[in-house]
Amino acid sequence: MIEPWWPLAVLALIHFGDALLCIKPVGFVRRCLVDVGFPERYWRLLPLLKFAAAAGLVIGIWFRPLAILTSAALVCYFLIAFTSHIRARDFGRNLFLNCTGMLAACTAALAFAIAA
Repeated sequence: MIEPWWPLAVLALIHFGDALLCIKPVGFVRRCLVDVGFPERYWRLLPLLKFAAAAGLVIGIWFRPLAILTSAALVCYFLIAFTSHIRARDFGRNLFLNCTGMLAACTAALAFAIAA
C-alpha cells in the first residue's frame, strides 16, 4: 500500500467529480471543449476515461504499478490538452488555471507514485 495514500485519493476524487461534470457537459466544460475544437462525437468518451482514471488511482493505492501507469496516462492526457489549448489560442482560465493545474497535480502524483 502506498503511504501516504491520500494524495492519490484526492486526485481520484477530483477526476470522479470531473467525470460527473462531463456526463452531460456543464456550461464551462462545454465551452472548454468547443474552444479547443474537441469533436462532439467524442464527448461521450470523456466520462469513461475520467471514471477509469479515478478507479486506476484508487486501486493504485494498493497496487503501485497501476498508480504509476494511471498517473503517467493522466500526464499524457493533460499534455495533449495543454497543446490543444495552445493550438486553439485559448490562453484564458481554461489553460492557465484548469489545464495547467491538473497537469501539475498529475505530474506530482506520478512523481509521488514512483518515489513511493
